[in-house]
Amino acid sequence: MLTVSTVNVNGLRAAAKKGYVEWLAATKADVVCLQETRAEPDQLAAELREPEGWHAVLAEAEAKGRAGVALLSRTAPEAVRVGFGSEEFDRSGRYLEFELPGLVVASLYLPSGEEQTPRQDEKYRFMDEFLTHLAELRDKAAADGREVLVCGDWNIAHREVDLKNWKTNQKSAGFLPEERAWLDRLYTEVGYVDVVRALHPEGPGPYSWWSYRGKAFDNDSGWRIDLQVATPGLAARARTAVVERAETYEGRWSDHAPVTVSYEV
Repeated sequence: MLTVSTVNVNGLRAAAKKGYVEWLAATKADVVCLQETRAEPDQLAAELREPEGWHAVLAEAEAKGRAGVALLSRTAPEAVRVGFGSEEFDRSGRYLEFELPGLVVASLYLPSGEEQTPRQDEKYRFMDEFLTHLAELRDKAAADGREVLVCGDWNIAHREVDLKNWKTNQKSAGFLPEERAWLDRLYTEVGYVDVVRALHPEGPGPYSWWSYRGKAFDNDSGWRIDLQVATPGLAARARTAVVERAETYEGRWSDHAPVTVSYEV
């Protein structure tokens, strides 16, 4: 089995103080994808920068203290790529790829956006470029005999079953018609598969992010925005998918929870 976990850590140094280090030491995952690390390598303790037993790469953002993604693999990657060939976004700490035997795996932190602001325009520009990359990556990987798995915080809830309060969020970034239609294109035109939804077709959820505000976590008023998106061959070999939701509010080390999928390979 190949087990892959993805989680937005909401600041790697902050998460390390709350339980991330212990989680990493206990995980059975073979690959871990991190988002929103918000740190440069020289700001991290060795146990975060180079955890024992892992081959780790951090892609920090040019803007200090923002974004940042990382990949950790128990198997040494055959190749590492930062960014996806975008002049605007390759230094933004939002995308990192590993080539592993038979697999390209990536960690993605898609911009969150904010409706009717320049941030939403930036999100749409990213989405347009990224969809092209995903189509090209699918074809190149297939030619190389590899499947593709893109894990991360996609910052879009696709359907009503993907967030609890969908009625009040229809004009909110992350659930806008244009964003949801973009995911439609990813799954229908480009041919990728939402692995967790394929294994849990009914919903609601399972949610992976809950606001720190109010009682969102206690009421399970969440969003399912942390996805594992795969080419069909790999998606068909997914056997289990779980959201590692903390037992209590106090037990959380991020406002997101790890999404973990095991694939038969």
